[in-house]
Amino acid sequence: MSVSHQLELRVHLPLDRFDVDVDLLLTRHVTAIFGASGSGKTSLLECIAGLRNGVRGRIRLDDQVWLDRDARVRVPPTGRDIGFVPQEGLLFPHLDVRENLATGARRARLRGFEVEAHTREIVDMLDIGHLLHRRVTTLSGGERQRVSLARALCSGPRLLLLDEPMAAIDAGLRRRVLPFLRKVRDRFEIPILLISHDPLEVQALCDEVVVLRDGKSVAQGDPRVVFADPKVLPGAAGQGLFNFMEGIVARTEDGFSVVLLGGPGGLELITPPAASRVGEKVLLGVPADDLLLARQRLEGVSASNLLPATVAAITPSGALRIVHLTVVPELPPFLATLTERSCLALQLAPGVQVFVAAKASSFKLFEAGVAAD
Repeated sequence: MSVSHQLELRVHLPLDRFDVDVDLLLTRHVTAIFGASGSGKTSLLECIAGLRNGVRGRIRLDDQVWLDRDARVRVPPTGRDIGFVPQEGLLFPHLDVRENLATGARRARLRGFEVEAHTREIVDMLDIGHLLHRRVTTLSGGERQRVSLARALCSGPRLLLLDEPMAAIDAGLRRRVLPFLRKVRDRFEIPILLISHDPLEVQALCDEVVVLRDGKSVAQGDPRVVFADPKVLPGAAGQGLFNFMEGIVARTEDGFSVVLLGGPGGLELITPPAASRVGEKVLLGVPADDLLLARQRLEGVSASNLLPATVAAITPSGALRIVHLTVVPELPPFLATLTERSCLALQLAPGVQVFVAAKASSFKLFEAGVAAD
């Protein structure tokens, strides 16, 4: 999907401990604002949404200027056509799900949407049709997040702001809500700004990440490049570095699933059992430090997956090296983290043929076909 938008953020906001002070031009479809708790992420989001007073600078989406202090322009929140999903997935408790979704109908209609068809598409995509008559007080955490996301989308926003959308639900539910966020990303061309402190979430959803520290941008770029920098994720270099890939459940074998990458005739991976049916798409994730490399085909090892690959590049990351591996030409390179000593011992260099070994249990499945209860 080709998405071309410009979000200009020249923002200065004094806070108690520091000032939020950024100068950014964001042009990618999905951008993450990443940082530790208290780094100014939510404050920046509230500036964009028009919820903060005392903001100086300029905020512009394409040809719409929402804030220009010098020109005395300040568009109120209701005039910015923003869909906002807060951490808690706040909903109107006195309304049922259908009524919550309808609260943005007037704005969607003014923007030219055929409201009933637009709402029906979103309800089907997020699998909430069976919830429409439920009171929102009876919803589970995963259901609330999907309904909150649907309500934001039903208003026909120009920009979608997601403030830690999975922070309030447990790890198991996050793995089941994440595919619904990817559906939104893939279906709608509106720009999305995601606030997150979770490297996995950012790598699974975003084209670009901006790292915020004490209110200032300290890194910006491709998440897999940024998160390979030990200055961004202190501690072990490569910490939090994941490989994500989409595949199709081909069959089941001996209690495991076989997932096909790259279409017919592509690569097969043995993974934990998938709840999705044969023929359905799944999202797979595997940590970069769970991949082992060998120069020759291994025999008699416990790893269920042995994949032929070619070294595409090697980049330093503190004491470690990030090895970029072409496994399926149609997919982005896999990343593996090795010590410099291991790279030298294996005589790794661009163009070298290797085998990638990975246990079935190393793969995490994020399944869009499974309802997030």
